[in-house]
Amino acid sequence: MRTVLLAVAGLAATGGSVQADELLDRGAYLMNTIVACGNCHTPMGPEGPGPELAGGLPFELPGFTSYAANITPDPEIGIGDWSDEEIGRAIREGIGRDGELLAPVMPAEFYQHLSDRDLAAIIAYLRQVEPVVSAVPETKFKMELPPAWVEPVASVPEPDHDDPVAYGAYLAEIGHCMECHTPRDDQGHLDFDRLGAGGQVFPGPWGESASPNITSHPKLGIGEWSDAEIKRAITQGISRNGQKLQPPMGYAYYAGISDKDMDALIAWLRRVPPAE
Repeated sequence: MRTVLLAVAGLAATGGSVQADELLDRGAYLMNTIVACGNCHTPMGPEGPGPELAGGLPFELPGFTSYAANITPDPEIGIGDWSDEEIGRAIREGIGRDGELLAPVMPAEFYQHLSDRDLAAIIAYLRQVEPVVSAVPETKFKMELPPAWVEPVASVPEPDHDDPVAYGAYLAEIGHCMECHTPRDDQGHLDFDRLGAGGQVFPGPWGESASPNITSHPKLGIGEWSDAEIKRAITQGISRNGQKLQPPMGYAYYAGISDKDMDALIAWLRRVPPAE
């Protein structure tokens, strides 16, 4: 039996509105910084982003054509009628309300690491977003699908916030940094033997961009970068040599990451083995 242990469910027993406010604050922080769901789910128009989380961003890959879903609380087109468990399963397992697999651009293998409380915080935030009536085309698969993308997760404890490397690893997982910065094999699967080596190509209005190597390799990666240079790349989209980084790097979101969380993330990046 799949169980998503949501902290929301325990609020009545533990006191009420203070905990609910804290949970919503945590959800707002995660959504607008490291998790950055809007980087895919908020459409980008000629005048900028919006409406928030209304979906529509296309993904054209050899195995499928997909569009980021409308994840606003609209009851017909969005997720307004979904239960917390259904939303949690979509996030952690990549399975829709109808039991069908979501397109693998949904990084469930990374979101599996979301703690129960952080998952609840994200769901709390999703519940209060402005509903938007904006239809999104269905995913069209051109490949044979597996029974599941990942194994079900029953419960995930809180990470150790006081261990910078461990907490940095957690932030990198839920921020799915390696979803873009790890090369893929000829079947489209991430090559985790070359974690962080970069090389994925992303077409868009900007032309084509390729994810850089963010391993500790001293020449090809960021092994010789200073902490300040790494932070500037993440939060401002400026490389060590002053070159402007291209989308889909979500530096507009990452600019809001707290100093403590940024220090932890950089501490973990320093430990990523060098790869070519």
